[in-house]
Amino acid sequence: MNWANPFHEGELQAQARAGVGNVAEWAGGFVRDYLPEQHRVFHSGLPFLVVSGADAAGQVWITAIDGAEGFVTSPDPRRLELATVVDPEDPLAEAFSQGTDIGVIGIELASRRRNRFSGVMHARDAGYVIDIRQSFGNCPQYIHERVWTRAPKGDAGAVLRSTALAPEQIALIGRSDTMFIGSGHQGQAGAASNGFDASHRGGAAGFVHVVDGTHLQIPDYAGNNFFNTIGNLLSDPRVGLLFVDFETGGLLHVSGRATIDWTPRGAQDPDAYRVIDVEIDAVLERPGAVGLRWRKQAHLSRRLKLARREQESKDITSFYFAPVDGRPLTPFRAGQHLPVELQIPGQVGTSKRSYSLSGAPDDRAHYRLSVKREAGGLVSGFFHDKLHIGGVIEAQAPSGDFVVPNNDCPLVLVSAGVGLTPMISALYANAQVPDRSVWYVHGARSGADYAMGKEVAQLVSDNPQLRKRIYFSQPEAGDVSGRDYDVAGRITVDDVLKINAGENAHYMLCGPAGFLADLRNGLEAAGVAESRIHFETFGPTG
Repeated sequence: MNWANPFHEGELQAQARAGVGNVAEWAGGFVRDYLPEQHRVFHSGLPFLVVSGADAAGQVWITAIDGAEGFVTSPDPRRLELATVVDPEDPLAEAFSQGTDIGVIGIELASRRRNRFSGVMHARDAGYVIDIRQSFGNCPQYIHERVWTRAPKGDAGAVLRSTALAPEQIALIGRSDTMFIGSGHQGQAGAASNGFDASHRGGAAGFVHVVDGTHLQIPDYAGNNFFNTIGNLLSDPRVGLLFVDFETGGLLHVSGRATIDWTPRGAQDPDAYRVIDVEIDAVLERPGAVGLRWRKQAHLSRRLKLARREQESKDITSFYFAPVDGRPLTPFRAGQHLPVELQIPGQVGTSKRSYSLSGAPDDRAHYRLSVKREAGGLVSGFFHDKLHIGGVIEAQAPSGDFVVPNNDCPLVLVSAGVGLTPMISALYANAQVPDRSVWYVHGARSGADYAMGKEVAQLVSDNPQLRKRIYFSQPEAGDVSGRDYDVAGRITVDDVLKINAGENAHYMLCGPAGFLADLRNGLEAAGVAESRIHFETFGPTG
């Protein structure tokens, strides 16, 4: 298998059309032919999986499979086992029993974590076995937090089949802020990119636009630039959609054919870079299909007021938010992000983003978000240009698992660009741990782009266990070596290894995907255990 280029022709075409550059050059480091240990543990703790595939007639569907506590196990990195039996009314039940290519997304709505993989699923004993083909992780953007409870499936009503959406089904889509989409591709025999993909989509309630009973429009937002779904649809337009009734456990399955509108003039959603147009061929509604119920944690939402803002660099500004109600803020762990929601004048519905917390974790009076202005970014532009002192936003509790390890092992923090935001928080956290050696390694283009440099220098000066090394890839005339930066050039894995942090060191990496792929691959090649490499990607989300 060519793991240096895990993409098929449709995905490459989509990447080129979107102008995101040579994704294959760096993405191979994120796509594996096995499940990393973290993913094995993650999937094994889930109460359900979302799975895509095709039925005997070739129609593409996507469904949810649930089971009792611990129904997912991973006996080895290339296999999952499911101890459950799929309902015969499930559109993919027959395919699962006979053996079929599938795509899977495991998603934990409460923590906003998700990971995807593809493989082959076949029945065995009282359950199923999945042989892994490809796996990779996803960022938490667009995931709406919900907690789940178990409930009996019971007899919730008859299964409904049709070729068009009924009014009640249109209403469900109209209030949905979450959906799942399944697509597939079959190329050369044995190609790693063959099979199916299951993906999550989220937005404001009603973000999927119902044109009429046989026609849907799905906005496509900024993502990881892999373009798995759109690339598949360029290769094979068959598509499956899944809408979950979180209150009743009902599943609404839609199967159809898709086209891509690359220039959606007058689109319903200004955040949409593209629109997926779906012509519906078949609809299947299964009331109470899963024994799970979900609810939002609206009571955890806090109204935050902007108390202060500081320009940190040419494109990055820090925003200090205080609680409107005056109560202490929820504590967070260094590295976590804050999901925020704001109403932008002139926009239909609210806009949601997640930004890493860049302040001290023990500050109970303020949350600090350091936001980079993205070219054409709707939300980042609002923060920079329209959000003034006293302005109010909504925020959920801090979340995320990209956090400083709970041990006293040496820690190497490596970042580029705005990827420094969680690392600054990690410096504050480790300033309280005198016995832990911490290295802060950061890369910026120049002094004009380097944010919070004086703050970092002060932290390092005040705490002898903290050290720093700053790289400028294009220092300007006024940038002085030894004062403003340490090295002219970009951070390489050799630079990180020369720190000689020790065999027990943990590495936290944050920055653009290509930067992370190079570092992670290099560290693993040098013998650093996968469990000691922690990373978080970022990209322009607006």
